[in-house]
Amino acid sequence: MPNLTLITYDWVPPPPRGYVRDLRVRWALEEAGLPYRVASTPFDDRGPAHLAHQPFGQVPWLTDGDISIFESGAILLHLGGLSDRLLPSDPRGRAEATEWVFGALNSVEMASLPWTMSKFMKHPSDTAAWKFVDDFLKLRLMRLEPVLAAREWLAGTFSVADILMADVLRVADGFDGLADSPACRAYVARATGRPAFAKAHADQMAHFAAADKARGM
Repeated sequence: MPNLTLITYDWVPPPPRGYVRDLRVRWALEEAGLPYRVASTPFDDRGPAHLAHQPFGQVPWLTDGDISIFESGAILLHLGGLSDRLLPSDPRGRAEATEWVFGALNSVEMASLPWTMSKFMKHPSDTAAWKFVDDFLKLRLMRLEPVLAAREWLAGTFSVADILMADVLRVADGFDGLADSPACRAYVARATGRPAFAKAHADQMAHFAAADKARGM
């Protein structure tokens, strides 16, 4: 039986709530039905104890006994090794899911993150820099759209690849970035309509709401 502890921030300001990446791990754990507990690291003091587990001062990380893993993609692949609800058991299916894990993080998120950050920061949309960022995301979505139009999930059955891809896309969707990509938008709706996502999202929001109370906010 695994001994899993998910570590996230003890508190974050309101804008990133519902998007902090421990949500991806919560979602995977809920999908797999794996027992776990949640622990916190200070948001305001990312000192040596934090950096020993996550050298960039971010969250989440996961401990499994004496194993400590950072980066959401690496964590989800580790969890996939614990449950075939998260990764197909056959070599071909596992390889396909794994390639889409890296596709979500290295191809799609690479384009969606600067786009959503620019939207969030309200950067001017009439600059060459914005056009580059916007065109980059549109190209990635144009390539992804026919893939998602042709299948329910990326690797046959729902897997960690879908958790990552849907979470990447839903951030852009929050700024209407999928308006011209109906298959991508429908895919996000399918994924986030799963009970495990709803539980993970509610639990993260409750975690930070409790932190507000603890701070007297």
